[in-house]
Amino acid sequence: MQTIKAAVCHEFGAPLVIEDILLRAPEMGEVEVTLDAVAICHSDISYADGAWGGSLPAVYGHEAAGIVSAVGPGVGGVAVGDSVVVTLIRACGTCPSCAGGTPTNCETPYDGDKGPIRTAADTKLHQAMACGAFAEKVVVDQRQLVKIPDTIAKDAASLISCGVITGVGAVVNAAALRPGQDVVVIGAGGVGLNAIQGARIAGARRIVAVDMTEEKLDDAKSFGATHGVLATSESPWRAAYKALGGKGADAVIVTVGAIPAYEQAPKYLGRGGKVIMVGMPHSGAMASYEPVVLAAVGQGMIGSKMGDVVIQRDIPWMVDLYQQGRLQLDSLISGRWSLDQINEAIADTKSGTARRNVIMFNR
Repeated sequence: MQTIKAAVCHEFGAPLVIEDILLRAPEMGEVEVTLDAVAICHSDISYADGAWGGSLPAVYGHEAAGIVSAVGPGVGGVAVGDSVVVTLIRACGTCPSCAGGTPTNCETPYDGDKGPIRTAADTKLHQAMACGAFAEKVVVDQRQLVKIPDTIAKDAASLISCGVITGVGAVVNAAALRPGQDVVVIGAGGVGLNAIQGARIAGARRIVAVDMTEEKLDDAKSFGATHGVLATSESPWRAAYKALGGKGADAVIVTVGAIPAYEQAPKYLGRGGKVIMVGMPHSGAMASYEPVVLAAVGQGMIGSKMGDVVIQRDIPWMVDLYQQGRLQLDSLISGRWSLDQINEAIADTKSGTARRNVIMFNR
């Protein structure tokens, strides 16, 4: 086993600790990737804060890009030296969900306690979300990777692995938005801005962003929102109706984990519209609805995990959009930090002002 640096969570809610850990060589179907960049996602922060429980000690991080540095037996499609993005979508390819075209809902469990990483003392170390990418290297299943052009900067590419596919995919795959339809996006953070981009790319007529500050609404407009509504205003859904020409939205994309946002989301809908639930509240948090209203006008609410993407299909498309200048990535990056600065980067992300902070590995 080789020794690498990683940011380890030993206690929920406590600062991560930069330390040496052990990484084994890739086995059957696995690939080792030496990372250039890993973005900080709110899901990593929520896990590290104990919002959803989990095994400790652990290495979080799942939104990464780098270079393939070793391959195990049975690997095809990537080779040493290839540039890749690394995702948390570990799809077996054979369960009913994978075979049915929804690999984000893979039913084959993965035990991160028995993954490729160990503490320096050779004891259990949990590979969170099948990635553990707050580290210099990862070993993951080959199905978690997508090859990308060498010309794309890895900091920009890392964003595709989660925030971009989740936001764009929620609109294109989960909502199945058609040209000319109207969208409300609640939350103009990293995922919300990508949902806005997805709505623009899909041909939405009007895109209304809803957030807590004017600064975030200005951000949203730079990514394609046609209107902005302050969530702090009285009955903000009424302002959204006005922006949409006196009607409700065909799709409401909830990209934040705040319960008030979920409880208000159906109020933004038009007849036959759908709420797409993307943001992840803490375990145990509850929301309430009046189901007769949804039933009477044919509305619905559905969850969307990772944008319901098929990464080998959707990521190359998004890379191509970026190369054409139709998908913004570089402007999503708020700051670039070293691994030693990860706790400062997390604090900056928690402040709510960052789009995406990226940890860079200077090799």
